[in-house]
Amino acid sequence: MPELKLPEINYVIISGNLTKDPIFRRTASGVPVVNFTVASNRKFKDSGNQWQEDVCFVGIVAWNRLAESCRDRLRKGSAVLVDGELQSRTWRTDDGSTRGIVEIKARRIQFLNKKHRTDFSGFEEEESVFIDEDGADYTEDTFDKFLTEDESKLLKNEDNN
Repeated sequence: MPELKLPEINYVIISGNLTKDPIFRRTASGVPVVNFTVASNRKFKDSGNQWQEDVCFVGIVAWNRLAESCRDRLRKGSAVLVDGELQSRTWRTDDGSTRGIVEIKARRIQFLNKKHRTDFSGFEEEESVFIDEDGADYTEDTFDKFLTEDESKLLKNEDNN
């Protein structure tokens, strides 16, 4: 029987709220890194048909410009959507014992808390920001991207009247 070759897939998506402020530091070579923990809630019905809630605490690590964005934009309670990959690491403590952790190495983080921004006409909009590991900033602030060109022109004409 031939050996079964499994695909090498390591992809995780989680949403939740930060349990405390992110911890930002730099490695010995100056690379920015941030760590934080996300609490993700799950609701389910128990055997007595009563709603219960379970909380899962997941560690997140982000590097480089993504780490700097997290440092600048996230605080305890901030809502995020993180996609990345699971990674495990071990280290030796001061007393000589070995400790280990499994965490998510973030590729992209969407900051879900809305912040207000004012456009050129003085109209205040809400925006949600999505940052990838290269630091690219994608602002999703309107539904305009879903409109056809004609619908967009009509909307702009109505705004000018």
